[in-house]
Parts: sequence; C-alpha cells; structure tokens
Amino acid sequence: MLLRLLLQEFAVMRRVGLRIVASRLPGRTCGLHEAIAVGLQEGKAFTQLVDGDAPAATWDTPLELGRHDDGVLLARGPAVHGPRVERFVYLAWLGDLGGERRMFRRAKLQLDGVPADVLDEVLATGRPLVAELGLTDAKGEPVCASVRPPRVRWSVG
Repeated sequence: MLLRLLLQEFAVMRRVGLRIVASRLPGRTCGLHEAIAVGLQEGKAFTQLVDGDAPAATWDTPLELGRHDDGVLLARGPAVHGPRVERFVYLAWLGDLGGERRMFRRAKLQLDGVPADVLDEVLATGRPLVAELGLTDAKGEPVCASVRPPRVRWSVG
C-alpha cells in the first residue's frame, strides 16, 4: 500500500483547467437562510461566490489530472478534496442566519464520475475539463451531497 501511494506521487500529471458551468440556481433563500450564495471551496476558504438568484454561474480553477497505471484517476488542485481514490470538488452554499454568514450545504462533484473517454481527451490535449449541472434539486432547494452523472455532464472544453 505504501509503495502504491509513493508511485502515485510520481505519476505523470497534466495541468489543465476545471470549468464548472451551472444553471437553474435556486434563489436567495433556503429555509431560514437568507442571501444565499454558492462558490468553490478551496481548502477552508469559499471563493468565487455567486448569488443564489443569478441566472447562471461559472467557476474556473486550476487542476492537475493524471491516471495511475492501474487506471485510478489522480487529481490535485486548490479546489480538490478527498482521499486519493475518491477526489471531488465542493460547491459550498452559504447563507445569512441571524446576521451571521455560514455554510449550510455542499455539493460534491465526484471526479471519479468523469467518463474515461473525456479524461483521455483532456489528458491528451490539455484542454479544460468541463462540468455542467443544474443547482436546484427536485424540492426547489440547493443541490447537495454527491453529484455524479447524470446530474452532472462532463465534457472537454
């Protein structure tokens, strides 16, 4: 196991961009939360915040992608979280509650859901990886929890 982790550190990684394109934002309120916004979580910081009633939102962040020789997707970047075998990017929902702004939900864009052919083309061309999704769930609230196809469409930019 230790050898595998060491080998992953030296896998060939390709610097690309990740672009997240969102539509159908849920509005400015959710339950008791007001003035909601959504943004990338980079480490513990929330960046590129977009109001919850915007007509659409786009986020760009650097990404390094690769594939270990056993086929496992390798991903690094300021917005990448999770263990090596289950990497993801958070979209965090923040809202005002009692005069204090805080995170109340997150959506995990699971990178293991990127189709193999899309990953192959991104790695071969260096073009950006693109995620397209709607941000309102069936109840009219902000999307949260793990997001994989078909709730997100992965493509090459």
